[in-house]
Amino acid sequence: MDESTAPVRRTEEEWRARLDPEAFAVLRQAATERPWTGEYTSTTTAGVYRCRACGAELFRSSEKFDSHCGWPSFYDPSDTSAVTLHEDSSLGMIRTEVRCARCDSHLGHVFRGEGYPTPTDERYCINSIALTLEADD
Repeated sequence: MDESTAPVRRTEEEWRARLDPEAFAVLRQAATERPWTGEYTSTTTAGVYRCRACGAELFRSSEKFDSHCGWPSFYDPSDTSAVTLHEDSSLGMIRTEVRCARCDSHLGHVFRGEGYPTPTDERYCINSIALTLEADD
């Protein structure tokens, strides 16, 4: 395991010092940014989407699609081991939470079987603030 894939563990105080308050709320406390407000909701820039907290590669623009839901949507992570999935019943319903496998930060949720014309019929609904975009040259 090299440094780019090694688990990242920090205390709550260390995360607070590294992240602005809104990013901390989403990434470390599983908050959700308001729909249609995120930087990457409508972008079509080609590149790699990384975890804002630790820099791990999570998604590629080639798997991003316009779902008209108010958040960036992807039909597949760049690598299946880049994210972990967890049952989330926080709103009185069962959803599947998506977290960064490297630092365990909350990214958003994945929804299945919605009928989008994608190869996986999955929608990884990800908070823009949980991501950074490294544009292709």
